[in-house]
Amino acid sequence: MNFLAHIYLSGDNKKVILGNFIADGIKGNKYKDYPKDIQTGILLHRAIDSYTDAHPVFKQSTKRLHSRYSHFSGVIVDIYYDHFLAKNWSNYSAVPLENYIKDFYINLENHIDILPPRVIKMMPYLIHDNWLLSYATIKGISKVLEGMNRRTNNKGKINNATIELKEYYDVFESEFRIFFDDVISFSKQKLEELS
Repeated sequence: MNFLAHIYLSGDNKKVILGNFIADGIKGNKYKDYPKDIQTGILLHRAIDSYTDAHPVFKQSTKRLHSRYSHFSGVIVDIYYDHFLAKNWSNYSAVPLENYIKDFYINLENHIDILPPRVIKMMPYLIHDNWLLSYATIKGISKVLEGMNRRTNNKGKINNATIELKEYYDVFESEFRIFFDDVISFSKQKLEELS
């Protein structure tokens, strides 16, 4: 799952949300250096990633891309799924997406003292270019894929992945809906275990 889904799946606790968001930058047991709720978010993130990678519907989505994008397929599907979450946001939340994202950015800024350097470096771009809201459009997804392609030195040519998104749009969206219902249930249960 990508940024928006991870944030959404964290529930309402702002520190759990923060922990989930920064988790990729926290390796091994370093999560123990953080307050309890942030630890919960980090561990939730790791559990969601494991669950996602093993889920048959997610695997089905990545398989469609594998011949062209190899090991980048999972990252691409993560981004596709964030697109479908943003596009269908009102099915999952009563809070308008713009307000939800604005609140998240404020949460980030309010906790800058505990963010890892990688997140602090990324933050100005995330907020200024409003990455999370841009996920709602194919144009926004295209920009995200372009940026990722630059960061991977054009190895996977993932900037082309909007071609498959458009070609199999309804199939990917259908797979997202099935998968996301499952991951919502999983995340709620995992949060209860961790809290």
